[in-house]
Amino acid sequence: MVRRNTNNAEDRSLAETFAGLKSDYQATKTSRFRRTRTVPGMGASADYHYRTEARYLRMMEYARDMDRNDCIVGQTVDRAVTNTIQDGFVLDPNTGDTGLDTAWADRWREWSEDSEQCDIAGERTFAEIEELVPRHCLVDGDILALPNRSGALEMVEGHRLRTPTNTSKNVVGGVLLDSNRRRLQYWLTRNEIDSNRALTKVGDVKQYDARDTAGEKQVFHVYVSKRLSQTRGVTAFAPIFDLLGMFEDINFAKLVQQQVVSCFAVFRKRSEEFLPGADAQRGERSSETLSDGTTRTIEGVAPGMEIFGQPGEDLIGFSPNVPNPEFFPHVKLILTLIGVNLGMPLVLVMMDASQTNFSGWRGAVDQARLGFRRNQRRLALRFHSPVFRWKVRQWLAEDAAARTTAGQSNVNPFGHRWHPPTWPYIEPLKDATADLVRVRNCLISPRRLHSERGREWADIARETVEDNAMAIRRAREEATAINAEFSDQQPVHWRELLSLPTPDGVKIQLTTAQEGQDVDAA
Repeated sequence: MVRRNTNNAEDRSLAETFAGLKSDYQATKTSRFRRTRTVPGMGASADYHYRTEARYLRMMEYARDMDRNDCIVGQTVDRAVTNTIQDGFVLDPNTGDTGLDTAWADRWREWSEDSEQCDIAGERTFAEIEELVPRHCLVDGDILALPNRSGALEMVEGHRLRTPTNTSKNVVGGVLLDSNRRRLQYWLTRNEIDSNRALTKVGDVKQYDARDTAGEKQVFHVYVSKRLSQTRGVTAFAPIFDLLGMFEDINFAKLVQQQVVSCFAVFRKRSEEFLPGADAQRGERSSETLSDGTTRTIEGVAPGMEIFGQPGEDLIGFSPNVPNPEFFPHVKLILTLIGVNLGMPLVLVMMDASQTNFSGWRGAVDQARLGFRRNQRRLALRFHSPVFRWKVRQWLAEDAAARTTAGQSNVNPFGHRWHPPTWPYIEPLKDATADLVRVRNCLISPRRLHSERGREWADIARETVEDNAMAIRRAREEATAINAEFSDQQPVHWRELLSLPTPDGVKIQLTTAQEGQDVDAA
């Protein structure tokens, strides 16, 4: 038996050669079937892809224009923001001291509901600012909030975060970074900078330190990051720019086509013996010069026009289907792709569930809510919590009694939770019944069940006990007052004044104060 030398490439079989070719990632090989993409050959950070500031800002303005003028974009963003914010986030101070919790909640309510205290421009309450923040993140890519010494927030749009061309520092999109990518400063243009002029001088920007001397954030930068090396946010419309533009073009073309067809549609059939006569004008005329230098005459049309054929010419009426049947599935596909990029299923984009059944609608909405909850967590982390910590520092500086309480070992003056809004049950009776069955059969714990609904079981249990205790005390006081007022030997039990929920099958015994006998009230 002769062993072949497998180290010699000429001796390798065709199968071995083919296997070697297939052993690598196919994505590393070029193909004529693959779209040509301009990418860095040796890898690059996320910041590399918006290294040209003018293009980055132009992308932002394109997105703003779509939001302003396109028929579907702005409304889809509105739906996404509405589902995320709803009636707003609720602050729950949890400092470890009941008095301090109450004080912080009262101060926050007073500040957040007063536009003069909350907004440096004196125009918006915190709830209104809260709605604008996620909207700017979707359309612009990011937004900044500057806490002011006056106690108000100054909101700054992303186009003012710029890098002067004459700086040699590591500034990315107006953000100064250190060697560890830690944010040191934010460089904002002054309002009087011409938007059409290049930013060439460092003196044209105002530099804000990212943190104060205590290490606390004093610039709240809210953006969505998809890579670790990403400093600025990017508009959610970036992957669908062309799709959005073409969608508007298609709609406009179909509307124009519908108008023309609604006027008339005629085919001219001419025989070989046709001799053109005088060119009778039938509507308003205009001319345009084509790229080859020739001139074309355009004649307007209008409803009610009468067209006369020339000798040897037959006129045949034509009434096409506009839009044609294939148009609607195509539009549905485009709207689906647009909605997916904003975390919105088609039933929410169109606010119309007629194209699916209840199960399909519920499944799509449930999946969308996963994304909404993720957006809520990001918003609370990057915006709500930094704002609350900043206000607490101000309140502590103003209130000596609060500082004394905050100095206790078991008190954390910054302790708090944000309760994002949740969604009602899609089928209230069925969903609530399912939750009850799961808890009773030990298929889930109460804390996990409430966590699924965006609530804290500890809060629900505490609040339930507190509310029931308050109601029971009130009922007992009233029952005592009633029994003292009447001496007819028919005492009133406090349970007759208060109906509390009880587990199924449990009997409640009412005990009279005078006789000490139990009465079955089940």
